Amino acid sequence: MSWGYIYYNTPSVAEQRRTAERRRKQLEKEHADLQPIIIEGNKIAKRWWGVAWNRNLESYADFENRIGRGRSYCKNGLILDLRISEGEVAAKVSGSNIYNVKIKIEKLADRHWQGIAAACAKRVENIGALVEGAFPQELADVFMKQGGGLFPSPKEIHMSCNCPDFAMLCKHIAAVLYGVGARLDSDPLLFFKLRGVDPGELIKKSVEEKMRNLLANAGRKSGRAIADKDVARLFGV
Repeated sequence: MSWGYIYYNTPSVAEQRRTAERRRKQLEKEHADLQPIIIEGNKIAKRWWGVAWNRNLESYADFENRIGRGRSYCKNGLILDLRISEGEVAAKVSGSNIYNVKIKIEKLADRHWQGIAAACAKRVENIGALVEGAFPQELADVFMKQGGGLFPSPKEIHMSCNCPDFAMLCKHIAAVLYGVGARLDSDPLLFFKLRGVDPGELIKKSVEEKMRNLLANAGRKSGRAIADKDVARLFGV
């Protein structure tokens, strides 16, 4: 008795792109606010938050051997729609069909958040600097710390896809994980929304410290001014 095998031809990259473009145009007729991931150039992410997101994912053994499956899907424009909300990423990915991906991210633990906020005291000037990644390398190390930084660990990431691949991390999910990095490149503040925290708290302690210094200096200047007046009155000047 012989066994028959079915061979599936893998579409070329050009074919995958054409199919994705056709599907995207179809979806746009139903959803005018479609948010696809379009990569320009060779890099998925170029700015600090997007690069750091992808680097964090690649740093875990749970992901490093599988996440690469989705890199080309992301770079080739197969993510038709990707939306980030508090604690969740929802996306549509073009493959042999259109697949729906859901990724839930646990909220950053309060104890970690408070420690990070304390570490930022006098280190981050404003939200603009935070968004641009304009902070000391020591602070970047705090943000990237595994198990206690800002970025989620694999156990905090819960994923699902309705494709027939039974792998925990299929190529569609992997593509979306990279797609998040690309989206953060254009809007870094979405990272804090995803993690359920307020970025303003990272500069709050810096502002409070500056105000204390200003008030202290103002008090010293005020004291000197009174002393000068007393001296002038004493000598009748």
